[in-house]
Amino acid sequence: MVKICCIGAGYVGGPTMAVIALKCPAIEVVVVDISKPRIDAWNSDQLPIYEPGLDDVVRECRGRNLFFSTDVERHVAEADIIFVSVNTPTKTRGLGAGKAADLTYWESAARMIADVSRSDKIVVEKSTVPVKTAEAIEKILTHNSKGVSYQILSNPEFLAEGTAIEDLFKPDRVLIGGRETPEGRKAVQALKEVYAHWVPEERILTTNLWSAELSKLAANAFLAQRISSVNAISALCEATGADVSEVAYAVGKDTRIGPKFLNASVGFGGSCFQKDILNLVYICECNGLPEVANYWKQVIRINDYQKSRFVNRVVSSMFNTVSGKKIAVLGRTPATPGRRRPSTCATACWATGRASASTTRR
Repeated sequence: MVKICCIGAGYVGGPTMAVIALKCPAIEVVVVDISKPRIDAWNSDQLPIYEPGLDDVVRECRGRNLFFSTDVERHVAEADIIFVSVNTPTKTRGLGAGKAADLTYWESAARMIADVSRSDKIVVEKSTVPVKTAEAIEKILTHNSKGVSYQILSNPEFLAEGTAIEDLFKPDRVLIGGRETPEGRKAVQALKEVYAHWVPEERILTTNLWSAELSKLAANAFLAQRISSVNAISALCEATGADVSEVAYAVGKDTRIGPKFLNASVGFGGSCFQKDILNLVYICECNGLPEVANYWKQVIRINDYQKSRFVNRVVSSMFNTVSGKKIAVLGRTPATPGRRRPSTCATACWATGRASASTTRR
């Protein structure tokens, strides 16, 4: 029997491990976290996050081959495959502050893995990390290996809030990156066999480590770029009398472009798009590519411009003052305390035209 341990019981780690446990009943899956309240919630009837279908999956597997625990070191030591799904926020101080990803939690997890491991491990990057993170993790693990062999894989997630379970059941693709060595290819194959329990082989893509790490940042950057592109066009539509929804529909009919992420909106929000683009900008700058960095910066500038433009139009439509006036926001789903619900941004009525929120992917 293979044992899988996931460090991090958050939005990505919990649902992903639950689906693996459901689809691979012969594999023991343990999700560990240092937060006792979070683990207690996963072991209760009130899960710490909300995703349609998640409750049913957890209920079916929990106690059979899916477990949630705060005994981090024991389960990491026993595992054959370790997923690391910890937070990688934007740095708030030091070199790269405001752009670079803060890998403090990742480094801490790697050092703990090295301390407690007594058998060979496959360590899987599940968090969104900068390119070459695997190289740094390898150094930490190998310098403290005590004779243990480690293989680092990159397996980025491509989940959207509100459809995460469906995305895991029927993924567009599963991406696995590893070292191009015999040991690396063996590790890739081991993880591939886990997903092959339910994902068709043609949807399991294998690449080198760096391609897999960059692919997640690139995917989010491309999605954000589409939102900024249609929002830029919406400004031109308002200036010329065109209808942005009609323009977007016509453009989306081009099979080379497609209709998704072409709804004009107040701009993208959430925790991922801006963070990942800023990370991409920082990587470009560090690699001597200022022109590329400036290109991606413009996606964020347009997003900020769209938000400011929306606010200005609202104020202008109310005779340049909001004092003593009420503004209704339609469509926001209230969250149950302690549970994360898919965000449904408001449909915003403009002075001219109409904009509806674009779906935010993680």
